[in-house]
Amino acid sequence: MRFIYILTIAIITLFIKQEPLKAQTNFLDFKFILNESVAGKKANLSLKNELDKSIKKLKDTEKQLQKEEKEIIQQKKILSPEDYKKKITALRTKVSALQKSRNTTLESVSQKRRKARKQLLDALNPIVKTYMQEKNIKIVLDKKSILLGDENLNITKDIMILLNKKLKSINLN
Repeated sequence: MRFIYILTIAIITLFIKQEPLKAQTNFLDFKFILNESVAGKKANLSLKNELDKSIKKLKDTEKQLQKEEKEIIQQKKILSPEDYKKKITALRTKVSALQKSRNTTLESVSQKRRKARKQLLDALNPIVKTYMQEKNIKIVLDKKSILLGDENLNITKDIMILLNKKLKSINLN
């Protein structure tokens, strides 16, 4: 009885169509695509320029406020206590406005960066899905989630070529 059972399992195993062992899990480096694709580079450059301009304006304002502070300190003995208090209060208000402006600027750039990332991902998903169907790939993982992997399973360059053909720029506004 045992012999028949083993023979049956062996025959069934031989006749079942087995898919050849091949790579069904690939990975791509989303960070690389985000930073090195044509659209990603343009978006990063635009955001960097916007941030640099804003920081320069903020630093100029900060220097002006420091200059104003020194003038107020120098006039402390000349001014009446009420006038001195008024000037210090006005200066503190300006400093507070500068800090709010800095936070607003940083938040604005951060929002634009998130928006650009989402647009890139939205454009990337259909490309990856089509590529998966064409190459019979079951799973695509982000490279940052993988500890070790064979570079032959990396599809980043192929996806980058397809993305660069489809998406030339990202709307940041």
